[in-house]
Amino acid sequence: MEERLQKILAQAGVASRRNAEKLIADGHVAVDGTTVTELGAKFDAAAVRITVDGLLVRAQEQHVYFLLNKPKGYITTVADDRGRRTVLDLLPEVKERIYPVGRLDNNTEGLLLLTNDGALTNGLLHPKQQVDKTYIARVQPAPTQAALIRLTEGVDLDDGRTAPALVRVLASDGAEARVEITIHEGRNRQVRRMFEAVGCDVKALKRTTFAGLTLAGVPRGKHRKLTQAELVHLRQLAGIAQEQPARSKTAGRSRK
Repeated sequence: MEERLQKILAQAGVASRRNAEKLIADGHVAVDGTTVTELGAKFDAAAVRITVDGLLVRAQEQHVYFLLNKPKGYITTVADDRGRRTVLDLLPEVKERIYPVGRLDNNTEGLLLLTNDGALTNGLLHPKQQVDKTYIARVQPAPTQAALIRLTEGVDLDDGRTAPALVRVLASDGAEARVEITIHEGRNRQVRRMFEAVGCDVKALKRTTFAGLTLAGVPRGKHRKLTQAELVHLRQLAGIAQEQPARSKTAGRSRK
């Protein structure tokens, strides 16, 4: 059966549908040795040889799921033409072609999911699902009450007004504060820009939760597999059907 090339790549776990489209448009994908840049091109994955940067794409690769506690100094991408460290350098034993679910800036640390499940990635990142992400920011100066109210109501950025956020001051000495903020949007550098919009400079930023998952038991720079119970929860949030257990590699037991 013929399907769009970007769908084939996403189903094979190469990248999310959107990132697969970029790979195609940028000339990284070849079919039977010929580079394809047309996004509407359709093929039968069982009848052709599809490669990405020369590497053979294996259809329906077994899905794997990891939770990483990302340190600073690693970029959230699968490769970098400038030779910088990527988050995949922290999972050298993983043989599958995995990719990050969303992004964390180079200077932002904390919880990051990585998988080769394109459907789950698309669902978790789709704006309509409104999946929560919580961060702790160290900001200077400490935000005023008026600034906190603005954050909770939404602030105007150059790409539009943000959705209301949940905000809680954890500690403050007047000159500096640690602030917990929960958002469900995923704009570029959004938390940093939101604080800048209310007159605060973010000195450090860490994502502590994503989609209800936390960093509990995962030291900085380390990772673990997701459990089956966590995958059920994530698929519910993403609005997608449950996979058969045989399709996924997980830790096997639910965390308590």
